[in-house]
Amino acid sequence: MSRLPLIGVAACSKQVGLHAYHISGDKYVRAVATAAKGLPLIIPSLADLLDPANILDGLDGILFTGSPSNIEPFYYDGPASAPGTAHDPARDQTTLPLIRAAIVAGVPVLGICRGFQEMNVAFGGSLHQKVHEVPGMMDHREDDTQPLDVQYGPAHPVTISAGGVLASLGLPETIQVNSIHGQGVDRLAPGLHVEATAPDGLVEAFSVTDGKAFALGVQWHPEWQVSSNPHYLAIFQAFGNACRKRATQRDADDASTNA
Repeated sequence: MSRLPLIGVAACSKQVGLHAYHISGDKYVRAVATAAKGLPLIIPSLADLLDPANILDGLDGILFTGSPSNIEPFYYDGPASAPGTAHDPARDQTTLPLIRAAIVAGVPVLGICRGFQEMNVAFGGSLHQKVHEVPGMMDHREDDTQPLDVQYGPAHPVTISAGGVLASLGLPETIQVNSIHGQGVDRLAPGLHVEATAPDGLVEAFSVTDGKAFALGVQWHPEWQVSSNPHYLAIFQAFGNACRKRATQRDADDASTNA
C-alpha cells in the first residue's frame, strides 16, 4: 500500500496568553486529510530557522491557507495599512519565499484566500487592501454577525476560464462560491493565468503558467464543507493527486538511490 503524501500546511503565528503558537485552522488540515487524502503537517512560521529547500525536501505538496491577517503592504509597494489591520510578519517572511521555491522545485501548491494573495505577491503582483472601497467593485466581505454556515454559504458566481486548470477538472462555466475577504488582486503577477473572475471582474482564481506541477490559487474557501460541494472537492482531489504523484516519484528516486 502506498503511503499518504505529506502535505505541508502553512501556519500563522499567534500569541495566546504569554506564549507564542504556530497554528492552522481545523478546516484546512481536515480538508487535506479527507479530500486530498494526505497527511497534513503544520509548517511553522520560522523563516529565520528553516530554509525553504529543507522544508521542501520532506514534502509532497503545500497548502497555503487563509488567515485573519493580511500581508504587509510594503511587499507589493502598497500604501500603509489602515490602523488596526492585522498582520503576521513571521508568516510573510516564511510563506513568500517558500511559494517561489516550491514552484521552482515542482512541489504541488494550493493557495486559499490569504494563500492566494501570497502567491500573487510572491511573484510580483499587488493587492487592493479594501476591495469594497474600489469604484465598481462589490463588497466581498462576509457578514460576521451570521452563523458560520451563512458566512461560508454561496455568495456570488464566478466565471471559469475556458481551457484552464479549473475547466480541466470538469467545473462548469459558472459556479457559486463563498466570499470571505476584504482584500483582493489589484495587479496580477507576471506568469499567472486567470482561472476565474467575479461579476465585478475581480480575479478569483489563477494558475502558475509555467508551473512544473499543480499550482493553483483561489480567493474563495473550497475547504469549507469540501466533501459536500463537488466543485470544491474537485480542487482538493486534483491537488491530492498531484501530491501523490510527487510522493510516488520521490519514493522511486529514494529506492533507486539506495539500491
